[in-house]
Amino acid sequence: MSDEVKNEKESNGVERRSFLKCMAWAGTGLVWAMNAGVLTSCSLLPGAKQKGVFSFVQISDSHIGFNKEPNQNVTKTFQEAVDRINALEEQPAFLIHTGDITQLSTPDQFDTATQVLKSAKASQVYYVPGEHDVFSDDGKIYLERYGKGTQGQGWQSFDYQGVHFIGLINVLNLKQGSGTGLGGSGFGQLGNDQLQWLEKDVKGLSSSTPIVVFAHIPLWTIYPEWGWGTEDSAQALSYLKRFGSITVLNGHIHQILQKVEGNVTFHTARSTAFPQPAPGTAPAPGPMKDVPADKLRSLLGLREITYVSNNSPLAIVDSALG
Repeated sequence: MSDEVKNEKESNGVERRSFLKCMAWAGTGLVWAMNAGVLTSCSLLPGAKQKGVFSFVQISDSHIGFNKEPNQNVTKTFQEAVDRINALEEQPAFLIHTGDITQLSTPDQFDTATQVLKSAKASQVYYVPGEHDVFSDDGKIYLERYGKGTQGQGWQSFDYQGVHFIGLINVLNLKQGSGTGLGGSGFGQLGNDQLQWLEKDVKGLSSSTPIVVFAHIPLWTIYPEWGWGTEDSAQALSYLKRFGSITVLNGHIHQILQKVEGNVTFHTARSTAFPQPAPGTAPAPGPMKDVPADKLRSLLGLREITYVSNNSPLAIVDSALG
């Protein structure tokens, strides 16, 4: 962590310059785009949707099986997110779920999540697990349900209309730190086997290929005290530095944060289950229990990403459920 960020954290209690000014807690959607290395945004207005080659939707942290404050019916809000996707004027090419599908990785919780997602009009869903999906059995049930066609312990890649997508697993063999509780279970780990696979996976690609990486725990260190980061992410990103456009999508922290680092843009997503506190604003991460019922849906949501040809940046729209 730089001295500048350290000093700011010490004076403000959180790393405000890097993170909090980029948070979007409002109930309206925002379109995010990168122009000359700077993220800019505008309100999501009717008719303002950009036309592009294709779009896809990221959903995250559904935590099926969670039944405490502030949301005792996470299946309902997960279904609301899918209904919102189904109501889009232009249907996405596919969905990406960035982990913590379930709360306790039990077969019945996976069954419920699968049933909800079957109601989506989009026929293809790509998954990566969260720590809640693998902690009880090292991911055995998860891989049985969602691991078809993946490599190793579930990592994967695929191409869609000129864009290369990479799904990474960073919730196995977590490095334990001071972070505890939901969302603070330790630094993510990719591991040597996955890193070697990643290096080979992108080796033959043209440097002009747009890259989209998705994983559960963020691939940038957001708040080390809570374990919000991936210890060996720098090694993974070193294999991608030659590409001109890299977008990294994560879940885990249940809130929207963005960061630009060179040609890489990092985005974390809201949960469909419950919000978590901003970095350093609570004794520990975990569900924000004091959220009024009429405000909860403004802190839950999903993300639509549109790819526009001719080397345009990805247009990212974050929408709240209410």
